[in-house]
Amino acid sequence: MTSGIKFTAEEMRYIALFESITGATVRDCIIDNENNRIIFVVKEGQIGMAIGRRGKNIRLLERMTGKKHEIIEYSDDPAQFIKNALKPAKVQEVRITERPDGKKMAVVTVYPRDKGVAIGKNGRNAERLRFLAKRYFQIQNVSII
Repeated sequence: MTSGIKFTAEEMRYIALFESITGATVRDCIIDNENNRIIFVVKEGQIGMAIGRRGKNIRLLERMTGKKHEIIEYSDDPAQFIKNALKPAKVQEVRITERPDGKKMAVVTVYPRDKGVAIGKNGRNAERLRFLAKRYFQIQNVSII
């Protein structure tokens, strides 16, 4: 588990359900009631196990909970984590810079045809990425260009 992240009882129930169905190890769980979705961050290398053959695990979980499920593969490398969080959009480059005041920023360049996928409907994917980048790597802002 990630240090400093505390889970609510509801998040713990979702994590237990997810792990028992998929066999994958959950590092983080974010319940986004506003968008009726649950975001899971799984251990590196376990994304395939989490999704299941032809997405069977995801479909089963979505039927059981009535919520959309999004899975992101964790990485200790912030640039790789950002790429994972934006999949299936193709990322050209991730630049992480630190401003003089110590705040970190990330500029993500995606292929033009994938920009809509990266940003998501009403900016949902971009918002999810900003939240996770701040939660794990103290990156204050993420720009998608």
